[in-house]
Amino acid sequence: MIWICAACGVETADAASPPATCAICEDERQWVPESGQAWTTLAELAQRGTVTDWFEVEPDLFGVTAHPGVGIGQQTMIVRTAAGVLVFDPLGFIDAQVVDRVRSLGPVLAVAASHPHMYGCGTEWAAALDTDFLLNGHDREWCRRDDRVHFFDDAIDVGPDLTLHRVGGHFRGQTVAEWRTGNAGRGVLLAGDAVFPNPDRRTVSFQRSFPNRLPLSGAVVQRIAAQLDGLHFDRLYNNFGAVVPAGAKAVVRASADRHAAWADGRHDDETW
Repeated sequence: MIWICAACGVETADAASPPATCAICEDERQWVPESGQAWTTLAELAQRGTVTDWFEVEPDLFGVTAHPGVGIGQQTMIVRTAAGVLVFDPLGFIDAQVVDRVRSLGPVLAVAASHPHMYGCGTEWAAALDTDFLLNGHDREWCRRDDRVHFFDDAIDVGPDLTLHRVGGHFRGQTVAEWRTGNAGRGVLLAGDAVFPNPDRRTVSFQRSFPNRLPLSGAVVQRIAAQLDGLHFDRLYNNFGAVVPAGAKAVVRASADRHAAWADGRHDDETW
């Protein structure tokens, strides 16, 4: 039996009964509900009436959510390229409807996840789509062991137009997807929550933990920004569909400078 954590939506290894705790939720970057640890299964979610919702985000980019929401409630991103399809940040739920929609777009190149909070039931997605589940090896301790899970180190090409890059920060293996031909050739970055668009869509944030408000140092944020500066993108999405619609690379750089200035104490005189 594959168990799914009700709080984060991430699958466990095969077991007759669920574990006592979810290691991902027990970690300082996530949280265990006050009511305690709870588990569910794909069959139970389907029986409750859970379904997937599919919509177009922009040409050749599609979003998938679950209704009612499952776990953290991320928006899975489906990228269609000339070579095939990438599923990024899979939900903790899958149904026949979404499998059919993904397959209708072309051959499936891979399922991949940005970091452990977004692993969802990725091996179930990979099995249903007959493909691999690509994860960064620096976070291998967090995932279910399965023949479809394949680890990469710093970068891996997923077809000629798509590359997964490790940028670290939130998790050591934090991964972004660079879609170079998206956005009419100006490029799109699927950033997970390595980089998080703010409500103004003209600035972004960086955190070790968003729910627990744990910061990253200025040095780490500047390192992430410098690495992203070498990629090809002008638009950026996070793992909940929030977007910096244009000029995203400059936004990342300016926001990293702002973050570092505050984190490094250069504005301490403004706080007292």
